[in-house]
Amino acid sequence: MAPYVLNNRSRLQLSGLVLGPLLFLLVWMMDLDPAHPEVTRMAAVAVLMAVMWVTEAIPLAATSLLPVICYPLLGIMKGKAAAGVYFNSTIFLFMGGFLIALAMEKWNLHKRIALFVVRTIGGGPARIVFGFMVASAFLSMWISNTATAVMMLPIALSIVLKMEEQFGKDDAKTFALPLLLGIAYAASMGGAATLVGTPPNLVLTRTFEQLFPTAPAISFGTWMIMALPLTFVMIGIIWLLLTQVFYRTPDHVQVDREVVEKEYKELGPISPEEKKVLIVFAMTALLWIFRKDLNLGLAVVPGWASLLPFTGMVDDGTVAITMAITLFFLPTTRKDADTPTILDADVFTKLPWGIILLFGGGFALAKGFQVSGLSVFIGNKLQILEGTSTVAMISSICGTLTFLTELTSNTATTQMILPILSSIAVAMKINPLMLLIPATLSASCAFMMPIATPPNAIVFSSGRIKMIEMVRAGILINFIGVAVITAVFLVFGVTVFTIDPNVIPQWALLTAQ
Repeated sequence: MAPYVLNNRSRLQLSGLVLGPLLFLLVWMMDLDPAHPEVTRMAAVAVLMAVMWVTEAIPLAATSLLPVICYPLLGIMKGKAAAGVYFNSTIFLFMGGFLIALAMEKWNLHKRIALFVVRTIGGGPARIVFGFMVASAFLSMWISNTATAVMMLPIALSIVLKMEEQFGKDDAKTFALPLLLGIAYAASMGGAATLVGTPPNLVLTRTFEQLFPTAPAISFGTWMIMALPLTFVMIGIIWLLLTQVFYRTPDHVQVDREVVEKEYKELGPISPEEKKVLIVFAMTALLWIFRKDLNLGLAVVPGWASLLPFTGMVDDGTVAITMAITLFFLPTTRKDADTPTILDADVFTKLPWGIILLFGGGFALAKGFQVSGLSVFIGNKLQILEGTSTVAMISSICGTLTFLTELTSNTATTQMILPILSSIAVAMKINPLMLLIPATLSASCAFMMPIATPPNAIVFSSGRIKMIEMVRAGILINFIGVAVITAVFLVFGVTVFTIDPNVIPQWALLTAQ
C-alpha cells in the first residue's frame, strides 16, 4: 500500500515530506535564543508548517492541525489553550457569510443577479466582457470566488459556442479569451473588496487581533471603504488590457445577446424564496458596513452598534450568524421545495470545513509566534530595517506575495507571512497595518498561473485558454497590481485607517515589549 501512496504524490509533495522534518530538526538544533528555548522550538514548528503548506505534502487542513500536537509536546502552549485558538468570531463571520452564500446558490439568486447585470450592461463584445466582469466581481464580494467562477463559466461558454458556430473558432477566440480571463480575474478582485470575499482578508483580521490585542479591530465597513476603490480601479485596468490591448475583437464579430436573454427568461419571475434571501443578504451587507463609525474623510458616519445598550459587544461575526440563523426560520412556499425553510440541517454538510481548519491553523501559528516570543525575537533581529523606505518595502512585499501565491495557497501564504511582517513593521517602527494590508490584498492578485487561484483553474479547465496566453496577460497585470495596491493604499488606505506613516502606534509598542 505504501508504494501506491508514494507513487501518487508529486515530486513537490515528496520533497515536502522529506524536507519538512529535516528543516524542523535543523532549526531545533540552532538554539536561536538560549535564554528562551521556546523561541527555537516555535521557529522549528513554523518552518515545518511552512514547508508542508507550500508543498502540500499532506492536505492543507491536516497541516493546520500540527499546532494541536506540537505546542503541548514542545512546551509552547497547553493543549487546551492551543485548541481554543481554532474557533473564534472570525470563524463565525466566515460561517455566517458562507451560509447566506449557500442560500443564494440553493435558490438560484446568484445566477439571477449575474444575468441581470450582464443583460443590463449589454452591448458589443467589449461591453459584454465588462458585464460579465462586473457580475463576477459583485458576486465574489459575498460568495466564494470559486462558486462565482463555476456559475459564470457555463453562461459564458454558451455565448462562446454560439459565436464559434457563427464566426469560426479563430475569430471567436478574440472574444472568448478576454471573456474567460475577465471572469477569473474579476472574481479574484471582487473577493478582495470585502472581509468575507476571500480567506486572506479574514486571516488578516484575526491575526491582527491576536498579535495586537489592544489595537482597534478592522471592521467590515472600514475595509470595504478602502478596498472597493482598489477593486474598481483594477477591474477597469484589467478590462482595458484584455479587450483593447491583448485581444481586440474584429468589427464583424458581434455577440448574440439572445443567449443571455434566453437564460434570464428561463429563470422565470423572482420567487418568494429568492426575495427572502435577497432581503436577508441586503440587510446583512448594510449591517456589516454601518456597524462601526465610518471615516469618509470629510465626515464620519456613526455606527449603529454604538446605539445599543451594551456597546462594544457586537462584532461582524455576531451580525453574520444572526442573519444566517433567520434563514432557518423563514418558510418556503414553492410546491417543489425540498425543505420547509430556506435553509435546513443539510446545509452544514456543505460548509468548507477544510478551509475552517486552515484558518484555525493560521490563527494557532500567529498565537504561537506571540506566546513563544518568536515575534519579538524576529523584530529584534530586524532592527536594521529602521529607516528603510516605506514605499520600497510595501512594493517589495506586494511583489513577493503576488508571485508567491502563483504557486501556493493564498490563505496558507498569508498565514505564514503576516506574523513575520508584523515583526518587521515593529522593527521598522511603523504602523503594522502599513505592511499587513498591502500584503493581504496582494495575495488575491495572482493572475498568471492556472493553479494560482480557483477561478484561474476553473476557466483554464474550459480548454479554450493556453498556458502561455494566461501567463502573457497575467504577468503584466501582476506587476500593475503591485503598483496599484501600493499607490491606492498610500494615497487612500492610510486615511481610511487613520495611519500616520511616520509614527508607530502605542498598541504596537506594547506588543513589542
